Amino acid sequence: MKLTNYTDYSLRVLIFLASRHSDELSNIKEIADTYSISKNHLMKVIYRLGQLGYVETIRGRGGGIRLGMTPEDINIGEVVRNTEDDFNIVECFDSQKNLCIISPACNLKNLLNEALQAYLAVLDKYTLRDLVKNKEEIMRLLRS
Repeated sequence: MKLTNYTDYSLRVLIFLASRHSDELSNIKEIADTYSISKNHLMKVIYRLGQLGYVETIRGRGGGIRLGMTPEDINIGEVVRNTEDDFNIVECFDSQKNLCIISPACNLKNLLNEALQAYLAVLDKYTLRDLVKNKEEIMRLLRS
């Protein structure tokens, strides 16, 4: 399974923010420049993360963004579910677009669904805190 760039960027933003002091504000340009990501893409990602409560956006002079929740309250499986728009990893997962003629007899869908559920179950075991246990090393790499 491959995550979309949207989810990848969402996780990277959360890691960036969690690696900083909790009261320290960041801005979109800083994060975009650090990761060499389009500022426009990042604006959409951060807007959605704000809607979901993962980040807090502060407008105006001296504004910026920071985590809206503690790292231990941000579950990675939940973030992935909330930022991925399509878990239909094969055609037969989508009953409206499924044109595969062997679907009624095929067990591949069940096997792949089981694998997808196992994948998400692993992600559910971790929080953002787990991803930034090595904050100092992450910050050193983000600054280079």
